[in-house]
Formats: sequence, structure tokens, C-alpha cells
Amino acid sequence: MDFTDDAIVLSARRHGEANAVLSVLTREHGRHLGLVKGGTSRRQRPMLEIGNRLRVHWRARLDEQLGNFTAEPVDAVSAILLHDPLKLAALAAACAVADVVLPEREPHEDVYQATARLTDAITGESASWPADYVRWELELLTALGFGLDLSRCAVTGDTADLAFVSPKTGRAVSRAAGQGYVDRLLPLPAFLLGAASSDRSDHLAGLRLTGWFLDRHVLHGPITDKRLETRARFIDRLAQESRQR
Repeated sequence: MDFTDDAIVLSARRHGEANAVLSVLTREHGRHLGLVKGGTSRRQRPMLEIGNRLRVHWRARLDEQLGNFTAEPVDAVSAILLHDPLKLAALAAACAVADVVLPEREPHEDVYQATARLTDAITGESASWPADYVRWELELLTALGFGLDLSRCAVTGDTADLAFVSPKTGRAVSRAAGQGYVDRLLPLPAFLLGAASSDRSDHLAGLRLTGWFLDRHVLHGPITDKRLETRARFIDRLAQESRQR
């Protein structure tokens, strides 16, 4: 059994003295693991940093085996962000979330494409890149079958002045319909409805929104996987930047 595919590095952990178990998000084969021989070497280790884009070849004698990866570098995304702790934290968060929530070997080209767009946004010049991160988590929820309906008010059917999201249904609620229930609803940042925003408070509200539904529908409770602490660190850094502005 074997395949060759485009891939984004999600994680790499040491296996024995010299090898590494690589987890990647591939274009056609979903999240996939494999052993990289010599993966901890000085030559290969930089290639296996999170967020990097590779061309990988996976091979195993039987389909259910871990198998072996060989890889060629395509784009060293992580190296671009070495001097930007906030962006590097965002990249680490996205890779960790995908590594934890995506089922192994289930094709998700939509998530691959969304993740490639996100890495482009994070390495770009726009100050609103955290909005792209929030949109990426929304796309991830949709791909996993838990998409939010932000098109119209769940109560009135109106499409104007949408300001909240019901934590129970994941549907939008207008400002008027939400009066009297604000403490039970989640704020809906305007940038998720198409408005431009580089306001960090809006971005933090978006992360609270997507985090609520990731916890409820995907993680089925409070975060316990230590890999997801990277998402909390990203939010902390973003909040710190917001206070300094």
C-alpha cells in the first residue's frame, strides 16, 4: 500500500533515538501518520516543523500499519514566523486543533484547502489574519458536521442586525430578538458576516464562539488533551496584544 500526496505538518514526535512519527494533513488522504526514518536528524528535523508544506510518500506492507513516510520540502512556513510569537502561536494552535479533532485517514480536502489558506493568511501582511483563524475553525466545524447557521435570525427569520448565536442550536439571533437573553447568548462578531475588522476584541469574541462549539460537539466537554493548550496560549497572547493596543 502506498500513496504520494501534498501535506501540511501537524506534529512530529521522537520515536526511538533517531526516528520521528509524523502527523500530516494531506490533500487527498486526510490526517495521516507515518514513521520518518532519521526524522530527528539535523537535516530532516527543520523540514518536519509544524505548518510546513511537504510532498510526502507513504508506504506500508498492510494498510492498517503505521507505515513509513519519505518527504520533500515545499514551503518552510514555520521558519517565516520565528520572530513573530503571536503568529507562531496561531500556527501551533491550528496544527494542534487539526491533529486532535480530525479522524485519521478520513479524506478532508476541504480542511486541507482551508488550512493552506490559513497559513497563507498568517504569513501575510494583513492585520486581520486572526479573523481568518476564526473562519478556519468555523470551516473545520462545518467539515465535521457541526456547522453554524449565521444566515438569518433563528427567531424572526430576519437577515439584518444579527448580533448573537444560540449556544444550543448554533443559529444566529438578531439584536432585537436577543434582548432579555443576552447573558444566555454568544456574541456574533460582525466580521463573520462579511464586515472588515482588525479589532482584536472582535477576534477574541470569535474564538470564544468557535471554542464553545468545538468543546461541545467535537471534544465533548472541557479540553483535556494537552496538545490543545497551544490554542489557549494563542488566545492569551492575542488578549495581551489587545490590551497593549
